[in-house]
Amino acid sequence: MVSGAIATVEARLQGRRGPRVLQPFYDLHKMFGKESLAPTGSGVLFLAAPVIAIACYLSVPLLIPVLTTYPLPLATMGDILGGGFLLSFASFLVAVAATETGDPYAQLGASRAKTFGAITEPVLLMVFFTVAAITATDLPYALGETVRSGPAQVVRPAHLLATGALLMVILYETARIPIETHTGTNELGMIETARPFEHSGPYLALLHWGSMIKQLVLFTILLNIFAAPWGMASGTHPLAVAGAAGALIGKSLVLGVLIAGLDNAFAKLRLFKITEFAAAAFLLAIFAVCTLFLGGG
Repeated sequence: MVSGAIATVEARLQGRRGPRVLQPFYDLHKMFGKESLAPTGSGVLFLAAPVIAIACYLSVPLLIPVLTTYPLPLATMGDILGGGFLLSFASFLVAVAATETGDPYAQLGASRAKTFGAITEPVLLMVFFTVAAITATDLPYALGETVRSGPAQVVRPAHLLATGALLMVILYETARIPIETHTGTNELGMIETARPFEHSGPYLALLHWGSMIKQLVLFTILLNIFAAPWGMASGTHPLAVAGAAGALIGKSLVLGVLIAGLDNAFAKLRLFKITEFAAAAFLLAIFAVCTLFLGGG
């Protein structure tokens, strides 16, 4: 629903009627009903990658605070770095599956994704390191608890810089940066839309569904750990959990609308400007570390 709302807002900002908010679900239903085809010469990984990738995306919410302030039974099995590794592993599998097809556009998208990912993934590591240094732990629930302890934690310079760096990474990971449109099919600028070029049917649906789950997971990390870790349930009462689900959807929609406005406020740049965009995010993360250790931020 968040992806559909963002697409609708973007269309309205551009003067178009746009799709329905629930259009992504209709698209997934249509793709699940189609036949799956595999290119000649592709291996088992081509069909296994979408399934494993979506399993990785669904595993991350078990490690991070989504609806409750208390850890789930499996939350202590991994820290926030473990969640980042799962997201990176899923992206790696999709890229490898794209290279197996032999299609030049799919290989182009995979190559671009991994090239730029070599810059953005260290940014995530630096962001997590900064917040772990502030809170003396890298467990997501403990990070969110520290931020909820008072407004002074939110406005700390190191925390604000790390949050800005994470937001820039999210803009790249969700294809919202002012270089590539989320649904673009122009080979001069497409990245995310190129990797699943040869997938079809239910496997293409899994890739699109995984992208939407990944977007919501990244939004949740930004909101429930860094920027606005409020509105979650502190108990197991069904009404409290339902209220937390509504709060998460509401916060995600607000963030999505802001990102859609940001995406439409800038003209699209050249593809290789993405390195400057990622480098700026890395500098913010470095400044966060320097502020923390040199300035007491």
